[in-house]
Amino acid sequence: MLNNLREALRPALEKIGKGFAATGLSPNFWTAVGLGVAFLSAIVYGLGIEFGLIIGGILLLVSGFFDMVDGQVARVTGKTSQKGSYLDSMFDKIAETAIFLGILIGLAAPSISLANQGSINIYSHRQPFLIQPFLDAFTAKTGIKTNVLYSKKGLAARIQAEGKNTPADVVLTVDIARMMSYQRKNVLATIDSKILEKNVPKHLRSSDSTWFALSKRARVVAISKERVKQSEIRRIEDLTSAKWKGRVCSRPGSHVYNRSLLASIIAANGADHATKWAKGLVSNLARRPQGNDRAQIKAIHSGECDVALVNHYYYGKLLFSKMPSQRSWANSVNLIFTNQNDRGNHINISGGGVAKYSKNKLNAIRLLEFLTEETAQRLYGEINFEYPVNPAVNLGKELAKWGSFKEDKISIERIASLAREAQKIIDRTGW
Repeated sequence: MLNNLREALRPALEKIGKGFAATGLSPNFWTAVGLGVAFLSAIVYGLGIEFGLIIGGILLLVSGFFDMVDGQVARVTGKTSQKGSYLDSMFDKIAETAIFLGILIGLAAPSISLANQGSINIYSHRQPFLIQPFLDAFTAKTGIKTNVLYSKKGLAARIQAEGKNTPADVVLTVDIARMMSYQRKNVLATIDSKILEKNVPKHLRSSDSTWFALSKRARVVAISKERVKQSEIRRIEDLTSAKWKGRVCSRPGSHVYNRSLLASIIAANGADHATKWAKGLVSNLARRPQGNDRAQIKAIHSGECDVALVNHYYYGKLLFSKMPSQRSWANSVNLIFTNQNDRGNHINISGGGVAKYSKNKLNAIRLLEFLTEETAQRLYGEINFEYPVNPAVNLGKELAKWGSFKEDKISIERIASLAREAQKIIDRTGW
């Protein structure tokens, strides 16, 4: 089979060889280029950067291409030799060794970069500038230093692969779906903390005490101040009314924010009703689902739609943006907290847990406890406009202006369990 494939590709390979031979550069030059790209691939693997496996893999393929080129150039130019074959073989072994070492170093990188006895190592899905004020306040209060490894994706798989050798002590996430991925991979420790149990309501923590919510995020309806009255939308179910035909904007339904919202509707009304709701919403869209939550508020401002689904804190980010245009977007909308006369408005969470193989569990728990106490809970509101999970903490000035609201108190764990069913509905309805 391989011989047949090689014969089929021979004309194309000869063309490639002739093309590179026309440069006048020797086969050994292209061998060296391939080795150089292989070293670059090894470096990318070793740095352990986000998407490093993908980038390193692409570079590895490029290296393999040049490994093919050198042989083709040698054959086209008649410069094949025993010395060249030996050099090519030796460079291949060097490249393979470098890449193997790069992968090993990449896996060990957290142990190297985060190793600091007595400090807490945090794997965070939250951007560093958002959590640093919390960590500074924690260090000021306790004297315990922190180290952060940030990535949008891949941390759950990473901590699972590291196993007992992981340097991670604490995991911080920005959505229940991401929090549950750690729980499913069995990489979180059971936490015994009366403080966390007191500060975090039961519906906002896991039943096995492996994770706890740290802040709340309301999925609200943004409406045009000029074109929609606040009394026109009371319930999330109202968005399927024919009056909103061609007037609704939304990011894709498969995004975790919308998937969680639909899961809450399944929990409240059943899958059949949730399917009808999703179909109705899609039929009322002013445009195909696209963009982030900021883009939905911008679309209302521009007149592209009148109503949109957004997380509440994006309104705050725009309202206090350094860009005048974004402040204008925010000033063109009102926020509606839905279902205030029945189950309450759907909420999602940011949350945290302690790594199962943490070497510093007591201090890791102290950090989570601190994040649920008044100082940190107020910071969540001041920095990112998120609501406190601790019922004993009052809203800050800005959040208080937006008004208090009744939240849906269904277990957030239950919503996570319905995510797969919600995604099936999203796929079927084209949201």
